Amino acid sequence: QVQLVESGGGLVQAGGSLRLSCAASGRTSSRYAMGWFRQAPGKEREFVAAISWSGGSTYYLDFVKGRFTISRDNAKNTVYLQMNSLKPEDTAVYYCAADRGTITAWDTPYYGITYWGKGTLVTVSS
Repeated sequence: QVQLVESGGGLVQAGGSLRLSCAASGRTSSRYAMGWFRQAPGKEREFVAAISWSGGSTYYLDFVKGRFTISRDNAKNTVYLQMNSLKPEDTAVYYCAADRGTITAWDTPYYGITYWGKGTLVTVSS
């Protein structure tokens, strides 16, 4: 089992920045890829970004490319999502995810993520 705990959400004005963190515990030696999804009010959960175990590969939702950066520190069992130039449409609950599958498959319909965090709310005001 892997437990994921997100932090860093909050209220920010449009154009501002936030950094989300996700701390993993449990079977972290199993070399999981990690990433982020989000769910806006009234919408389905969508993929945002993912990073391989080594950190050598990253994958992003087109809408966040150039604004969001995912990174990880395996010594701390933590993954980060640096979000810049935030827009009101980025408002959502952001969920941390861990899975062994190829990260480029994470945005395919009905892909089954193994572990989820409980989410952290990001609100971007206009």
